[in-house]
Amino acid sequence: MTDDAVPDLRASDADRDRVAGILRDAVAEGRLDMEEFEERLEATYKARTYGELAPLTRDLPAGGVTVPVVSLTKDPAAGPEWSGRIVGGEGSSNRAVAVMSGFQRKGRWTVPRRFTCFVLCGGGEVDLREANFADREVEINAIALMGGVDVIVPPGVEVVVRGIGIMGGFDHREEGVPGEPGAPRVVVTGFALWGGVGVQRKLTRAEKLRVREERRQERLERRAGRRGELDEPRRRRAHGEH
Repeated sequence: MTDDAVPDLRASDADRDRVAGILRDAVAEGRLDMEEFEERLEATYKARTYGELAPLTRDLPAGGVTVPVVSLTKDPAAGPEWSGRIVGGEGSSNRAVAVMSGFQRKGRWTVPRRFTCFVLCGGGEVDLREANFADREVEINAIALMGGVDVIVPPGVEVVVRGIGIMGGFDHREEGVPGEPGAPRVVVTGFALWGGVGVQRKLTRAEKLRVREERRQERLERRAGRRGELDEPRRRRAHGEH
């Protein structure tokens, strides 16, 4: 697709996929933040014409400018998505406290090698879905006293849970899932008394939109196939075929 294409011409699925690819490259390179990316991605899958698609990438390099990626592992087998997210350096936040209140760490932030959080009669959320990682292995040390901490990880990371619960518990359901090549390892440790630490895998909003759109396209294709099967006898009768 080019800017000189007829604006009212209907865009294809391949056109929308190409625009989505440019947007994914842009967010990985730091040209878009996650909020902008999600807004543009949603608009991409709703677009019906070239004129609706063109503004979404007009301020971005069409071919994607190659940006050097810093990887602590220097592993050539690491996937581009994960090697782009593991940036090294210092964490943007290494602790959180909630006493009869709550806290959140979410969005674009850098998880340090060890992040410690403490809740007393409160709750906390440590969301790693859009985070960068200071190392290939990071530790979330959660202490929950009459409260709870939720750790949310993206698909693809390996999770190890080593916490201790007394009249409380640590969620081990996400253990045992192999990590993707180059993905970080998240170790959840700590202590829970009359409280709990949960671990969940969730998709980002942008990934949910992509999956939803793929399922919608599959439904449309199935309906089109069924219509074709129903119309075939009519076509044969119209042409005198048996």
